Amino acid sequence: MAENKSYIMQVEAGKPASDGKPSIGPVYRSVFAKDGFPPPIEGLDSCWDIFRLSVEKYPNNRMLGRREIVDGKAGKYVWQTYKEVYDLVIKVGNSIRSLGIDEGGRCGIYGANSAEWVISMEACNAHGLHCVPLYDTLGAGAVEFIICHAEVTIAFVEEKKIPELLKSFPGAAKYLKTLVSFGKFTPEQKEEIEKFGLAAYAWEEFFLLGENKHFDLPVKKKSDICTIMYTSGTTGDPKGVMISNNSIVTLIAGVQRLLGSVNESLTTSDVYLSYLPLAHIFDRVIEECFINHGASIGFWRGDVKLLVEDISELKPSIFCAVPRVLDRIYSGLQQKIAAGGFIKQTLFNFAYGYKLRNLRKGLKHHEAAPVFDKIVFNKIKQGLGGNVRLILSGAAPLATHVEEFLRVVSCSHVLQGYGLTETCAGTFVSLPHEMSMLGTVGPPVPNVDVRLESVPEMNYDALSSSNPRGEVCVKGDTLFSGYYKRDDLTKEVFEDGWFHTGDVGEWQPNGSLKIIDRKKNIFKLSQGEYVAVENLENIYGLVSVIDSIWVYGNSFESFLVAVVNPKKQAIEAWAEENGISGDFNSLCENPKVKEYILGELTKIGKEKKLKGFEFIKALHLDPEPFDMERDLLTPTFKKKRPQLLKYYQNVIDNLYKSAK
Repeated sequence: MAENKSYIMQVEAGKPASDGKPSIGPVYRSVFAKDGFPPPIEGLDSCWDIFRLSVEKYPNNRMLGRREIVDGKAGKYVWQTYKEVYDLVIKVGNSIRSLGIDEGGRCGIYGANSAEWVISMEACNAHGLHCVPLYDTLGAGAVEFIICHAEVTIAFVEEKKIPELLKSFPGAAKYLKTLVSFGKFTPEQKEEIEKFGLAAYAWEEFFLLGENKHFDLPVKKKSDICTIMYTSGTTGDPKGVMISNNSIVTLIAGVQRLLGSVNESLTTSDVYLSYLPLAHIFDRVIEECFINHGASIGFWRGDVKLLVEDISELKPSIFCAVPRVLDRIYSGLQQKIAAGGFIKQTLFNFAYGYKLRNLRKGLKHHEAAPVFDKIVFNKIKQGLGGNVRLILSGAAPLATHVEEFLRVVSCSHVLQGYGLTETCAGTFVSLPHEMSMLGTVGPPVPNVDVRLESVPEMNYDALSSSNPRGEVCVKGDTLFSGYYKRDDLTKEVFEDGWFHTGDVGEWQPNGSLKIIDRKKNIFKLSQGEYVAVENLENIYGLVSVIDSIWVYGNSFESFLVAVVNPKKQAIEAWAEENGISGDFNSLCENPKVKEYILGELTKIGKEKKLKGFEFIKALHLDPEPFDMERDLLTPTFKKKRPQLLKYYQNVIDNLYKSAK
C-alpha cells in the first residue's frame, strides 16, 4: 500500500491463518488519529449533556423549525429556540415521571420526524429512559414485536399513525399503559384505547400531568443505554441494538476531529434538513452533532414530492441523503439538461468535462471552474437552496456516476459514508477534494480501529499484498453494547472486542475502503461454485436501463436467473426506436425487450470479466419496483432475500423451467 498517499496508518501487523481460523489483515486507523483518538469532550458524558450544554451556551439560537401552514399553503419556517425547546422537554419529562416511569424505563416514539419527536427523545435523555423508536416505515407486525420485546410502557405517536398503532392491539396492550398523541385523539380512538385499559393524552393535555411537580434528573453514566434501535434486518425478527451514551458522545468527538482536519467544522450558523427517519441511527447522530454545535434543524413536510420545495425554503448548509434521493435528483437534472436544446447541452457538457478534468488534476472544487460555477452550475446549486456545502450519502452504496456528477455540478463536497446501527452510524467517510475516493466509503473515522478478515470460501485474502480484501471488522467505543435480550446473537458478532460487520471490503492505495460484497449473501451452485451475489448485483446495476436487480441461484441449479426493475423512460424510448408498441407493463412482457436487457447484462458481465457461471441465463421484468409495502426491502432499501424468493417463487420456477 502506498503509505505516502494513504489516509490510514498501520497500528498492528496482520496474522496468517491458524487453528482453522482465517487470516486477519493489519489493524489500521485514520491518519487524523496519529496522536491517538480524540479525547472525550469535557462535560459530555451523555446525550442529555449534549443538549443541556447547548441550551446554556446558545439559549436564543434557532433550534427546531417547521413550515407555517397558512390557508393550506406552506409558508416560511417558524422556529423554536434552544431555551423554548428545553422548557417543553422539562414539562414532558415531569409528566412521564408523574406516571411512575423511572430511570431505565422504555419509551416508544412512533411517527415522522418533527419537533415533538425530538422533544420526546430529549425528555428520555433527561430522565435516563431508553428511547425506543417504532419504525415509521414498518407495519403493525413489527411495531407490536418491538413494543412487546422491549416492554415499552409509554408511546408518543404522530396523529396520523394512531390507526396503525391500534392494529398492534391487543398484543401491544399487554405492555403499553399510556399513549400520547403529538396532536389529538378522536373520541372513537380514545374509546378503543381505554377499552384496552390504557390512558390516552393529547400533546398539550399531557403537559398538565407534570404541572407543579418536580423530579430530580438522575446522574447519567457514559455506559448507560440511551436508545434501543431495532434494525429491520433482512431475515427474521428485528434485533434491538443497545446504544450507550458513550457511543454517541465518542462519535461526536470523532466527527469534530474529522471535520476540523478537513476545514469543514460545524458552526452555530449551520442548517440541517431533517427528513431521513429519526428512527434510524444515521439521522439520529447527525442531529446530535448539530445540537452539540447550537445549530438549526428544520423539518420537511413528510412528502418526497415536496422535498425540493422544502430545501429551497430552508436553504440547508448540510444535506444528508440516501442514494435513492440522490438518484432522483440526478435523473431530474439529466432530464432538464436533455430538454435544454443543443446550445445549452453543448455548453453544459463542455463545462462539465472541463471541471471534471481539473478536479482529477487535484484542484479543489471551488478552484476547478469558478466561471462555469457561476454561469452553468449555479442554477443547480440554487435548486438545493444555494447554501449547501456538504452532501453526505449513506445507508447503501451510491452509484459512482451519480457521485461524480454531483461532485461536479452541486458546487459542494459530496461524501459517501458507511456504518451500521451497531457501529453508531459513521465508521468510514470519504474526504473532500479527493477524487480518487469516488466509489469508496473513504478511510475510517478517527475513533475506531479497523481490520479485514479473510473469507477463504469467497477467495478474499486480507493479507494479499496487491489487493487486500476481507470482512470488515471494527473496534472502538462507538460500538453498540449488545442486542437486547439476545446474548446469543451478540456473541456471534463479537470476537476479542472486534465487531464483525458481515460486509466485505477492499483497501484502496489511498487508504479508503470499497465495500464490494456481503459475506452472508453467498450460495453454491450445483457444480460447487460459490456465488457472491451482492457483488454481482453491484456489477449488473451499472447497466443504465435498469433500476434494480435481484439475482437468484441455489445448490440444485447450475445457473443464475434474475428479476429486474427496468427504467421506464429508457425502455419506452428504446421500444419507440425499435418500432415496438405498447404500454410499460406490456413492454415488460415483450420477449424482444427481455432479450435486449439480457444482452445489456451480458455485455457488462463480459466487460467486468465475470466467470461463466456468474452470467444471468434468464430474467423476469417487473414494472413495479421492489418496495417496502410488499416487504421486499428494508427501510434502508436493502433487499430482503427470503421475502423476495417467497414473493417471486412461481416466477423463479418458471424461469428455470423455460431456460432448460
